[in-house]
Amino acid sequence: MKTLYLIQLLNVIFFTMAKFELLTLPYGAKALEPVISEQTIAYHHGRHLQGYVNNLNKLAEGTPFESMNLEDIVRQSDGGMQNNAGQILNHNLYFLQFAAPSSDARPVGDLAAAIDRQFGSFENFQKEFVQAGAALFGSGWVWLEAGADGKLYISQYANAANPVQKGLTPLLTFDVWEHAYYLDWQNRRPDYLNALWQIIDWQVIEERYQGR
Repeated sequence: MKTLYLIQLLNVIFFTMAKFELLTLPYGAKALEPVISEQTIAYHHGRHLQGYVNNLNKLAEGTPFESMNLEDIVRQSDGGMQNNAGQILNHNLYFLQFAAPSSDARPVGDLAAAIDRQFGSFENFQKEFVQAGAALFGSGWVWLEAGADGKLYISQYANAANPVQKGLTPLLTFDVWEHAYYLDWQNRRPDYLNALWQIIDWQVIEERYQGR
């Protein structure tokens, strides 16, 4: 009885102190299959992302970063603090851009027009984006990012880096850390990247573009 009470007390203390929390997914663990499996969601979201959240709460406790949002921590910190905050921010944007698979998912609104204007067509954009992700050496992210003027860029970022560090707005990202795809796609990174187009919720990406 005493042991149970102590466990409950420690849980209350921990969750009261913890500022940063694991993102709650807006879809079920099987919703993205067959592109991303339930098993990958369990490991990628439930373990890897949870680990970054736990690490950041420990690192930020008792520092000025404890009261900042993720974007400000990424802009102003360095070392482990920046890495863990960056990974949380990146993963949150990654997981929140998905919806159930659709074979005809395409950009909408002003973003669609900007993509056509800058890349010639959506298909050309897809090709360049996948090439950037496939060519990134090691672990990292490929991003579609926007300047305040609406201009779009495709960029590779190593490890936990994020467009906000350059003053740009992150719109769309493909995670090319192996833990994001290896259970489902093994070493076939280009196949994984090409499959992700089926689960992009372009309304979410358009809202990010409008909010820059």
